[in-house]
Amino acid sequence: MAKIKTIGILTSGGDAPGMNAAIRAVTRAGIFNGFSIKAIYRGYDGLISGDVKPFTTENVSGIIGQGGTVLKTARSLAFATEEGRQKAYDNLIKEGIDALVVIGGNGSLTGAMTFAQEFDFCCIGLPGTIDNDLYGTDNTIGYDTTMNTIVECVDRIRDTAQSHERIFFVEVMGRDAGFLAQNSAIASGAEAAIIPEDSTDVDQLARFMERGIRKSKKSCIVIVSESPKCGAIYYADRVKKEFPNFDVRVSILGHLQRGGRPSARDRILASRTGVGAVEALLQGQRNIMVGVRNNEVVYVPLSEAIRSDKPFDMKLIKVLDELSI
Repeated sequence: MAKIKTIGILTSGGDAPGMNAAIRAVTRAGIFNGFSIKAIYRGYDGLISGDVKPFTTENVSGIIGQGGTVLKTARSLAFATEEGRQKAYDNLIKEGIDALVVIGGNGSLTGAMTFAQEFDFCCIGLPGTIDNDLYGTDNTIGYDTTMNTIVECVDRIRDTAQSHERIFFVEVMGRDAGFLAQNSAIASGAEAAIIPEDSTDVDQLARFMERGIRKSKKSCIVIVSESPKCGAIYYADRVKKEFPNFDVRVSILGHLQRGGRPSARDRILASRTGVGAVEALLQGQRNIMVGVRNNEVVYVPLSEAIRSDKPFDMKLIKVLDELSI
């Protein structure tokens, strides 16, 4: 196996607070350990077009506290094709890049795994997604900051909910994972969370209405995981029809959840996993995601990280139920 001399870094998919801290960590840890670093701009699209520049420690100075990603990001349709991946590989060879560090979520790491298998190329993934849905790491980069942002927004919304005696349905991100919705509901004192993990035969909205709001409260907050079919608007419309005596409003937090300066927890997680990526390369590891589990840096095969369902602690539902009476 050829010795790795140059590491390429890119960010892909949706941006997440802490990505810059991860870029900084990989760059500085890589240089410290004798590697050359090349930054790839605009994700896989930039790799296909050859948007690559050498990075030094000065390039990452002062970025640890910035939100977003200085490398820019994109969701690449071209990389999903064999022709696109071939162009990406050709550019890696042209730039002398021996290993690729991909900072992103499920889709980005799936692309890295496919690429690694096709070209026998060394890829290391860092879990950069606000959804917290990657298996093998307790938290993903950006999750903590986003949850804090949601809690701050809900605290503000509650002032209006109480003043006008309204029910507010607040829709948050998370895709098919309810980590953001459930934990932000607990942290903000919301009365309920409607999440995909609780999708049993029981009607979540009916159960909530019967248990709480109709008996003791005239205002409340319900956190809803985004869904193309059953988002906050769907549930608000149902309440308007089934319980017309309540004043109902919807607040979809949208992309404001992604932005902002990363929390200390996200900066530390990004820094530890970034250094862990370089250590993995020094150990000769390939095609793994670096995570932190039980406060220890761990290496998870990419196939497990993206294909295994991350366990959801169903006890959190009971916690919220008991605290929302």
